[in-house]
Amino acid sequence: MQSPDISAADALKAAILKHPEAVLADADVLRALIGAQDKVDHNVIDLRARFLAELQGQLGRLEDTHRTVIAAAYENLSGTNQVQRAVLTLLEPDSFAGLLDTLQRDLPPILGIDVVRLCLESGASDVDLPHPVITPMKPGTIRVAATGDISTPQRAVILRAAGPHTKRLFTGAAGRVQSEALLALDLGAGRLPALLALGASDPSHFTADQGSDLLNFMARAVERLLRRWLA
Repeated sequence: MQSPDISAADALKAAILKHPEAVLADADVLRALIGAQDKVDHNVIDLRARFLAELQGQLGRLEDTHRTVIAAAYENLSGTNQVQRAVLTLLEPDSFAGLLDTLQRDLPPILGIDVVRLCLESGASDVDLPHPVITPMKPGTIRVAATGDISTPQRAVILRAAGPHTKRLFTGAAGRVQSEALLALDLGAGRLPALLALGASDPSHFTADQGSDLLNFMARAVERLLRRWLA
């Protein structure tokens, strides 16, 4: 009959052969094996070299994760600072015309983009206050430009590459736009929809996989400013 000790040893060997990564990933087990190796007269396997290689791999992965986290935190902080500065700048004008000037002149350099357009739907042939930053649009055309279909619900913030509706939104400046952010604006009861369109010449500046919380916050601030002046 096979002794219990031999049976346990065989079971342990089988478990190690089945899951060797469990041994290599456990520092306590590796230290015990290295200590046992020091007590024998012959060198079977250099576990120190294998342990060192495993630790170096883990360190490399940790460093990659660290760099990714730091880069994401820096990008988020930079974006937060940009949006905060943009909103504070938009609060400064003491007239509607001044707000429109600020949207056109000051917002692009603050946000690191190239073009800003305030798209306003109107049933009239023109809006009440013509301004280069304003893109007048017919009722119902903002949703079509944003979603491609009048029946498709429009998200609060849409980030995407320039497309077939870019020219309609950015008019004469559309040639500089390779990516765009479309911020839906609700101007209040009884008023037609509006849209703040941000255009960048960098195709990767606005992409669908980016977070939109900061831009949504800025849109809600612009929304309230416009309601104040249009009231």
